[in-house]
Amino acid sequence: MKNTRTGREGLTAYLFLSPWLLGIVLLTIGPMLYSAYLAFTSYDLLSAPRWIGLDNFRRMFTADPRYLSSVKVTLLYVGVSVPLLLVVSMILALLLNKGIKFLSGYRALFYLPSLMGASVAIAVLWRQIFGSTGLVNQVLALFGITHGSWVGSPGTALWTIVTLNLWAFGATMIIFLAGLRQVPAELHEAAAVDGAGPIRRFFSVTLPLMTPLIFFNLLLDTIHAFQAFTGAFVVSRGSGGPADSTLFYTLYLYQQGFAELKMGYASAMAWALVVVLGLFTGFLFLTAKRWVYYGDER
Repeated sequence: MKNTRTGREGLTAYLFLSPWLLGIVLLTIGPMLYSAYLAFTSYDLLSAPRWIGLDNFRRMFTADPRYLSSVKVTLLYVGVSVPLLLVVSMILALLLNKGIKFLSGYRALFYLPSLMGASVAIAVLWRQIFGSTGLVNQVLALFGITHGSWVGSPGTALWTIVTLNLWAFGATMIIFLAGLRQVPAELHEAAAVDGAGPIRRFFSVTLPLMTPLIFFNLLLDTIHAFQAFTGAFVVSRGSGGPADSTLFYTLYLYQQGFAELKMGYASAMAWALVVVLGLFTGFLFLTAKRWVYYGDER
């Protein structure tokens, strides 16, 4: 009788889980496996896939200079935007952790850009702000400084997208702020008694206790940066220009798959990105024990 009841309860649980199970199989696992197959084929969406083995991967690394250019642009973007985002978010979290009035209002205000940061509307606005007659140039003109279009220059176009990513700092800042409010005050008091100033207390007390959240934000922000697409697509109008200076990896993947109908090649690019993100995540977890501190460790 007990086994029968347990079996019925298990069946009921699976019935409730069935929509999710069907969704993950049909909408996630199934397409992923099919894209893995397409990565070894030549497929243009109009005819049947044709098996070509590793040719797509050989082309990526030996015969496609725009692919290598997209890798360089993406690595530069990740290497600059992620550290900047972490530093700015930490500084603002420290400022908001001073017990100021209307803290909840400030938190909501600073978090708002994160809700809109990846939207097409904000990216369009960014393109206008940094255009030749945009707000940035109008302000600079007041000081006698003239500059052309920031989004139209190969030397500055990428940095406008970096600022767009930096503008959406709210989510990272809120996580840091939540962690700062959990740092025991008595640790700061003890350090102050020992003669440690604010900077020393930050590096010796606050920062070590914040390393789990730094690890968390570093991982998520890096993955999001590698997947960045909307800003580059809107600012460059889908071209990755000027002179491929905003040709992000995902944007070039989109061009290959949906503009040139090289879906097999695009699938190979997608799986190369998955492997890179997997290796980065594994490396981060392997090295975490060297710099991430948990308060319950002895």
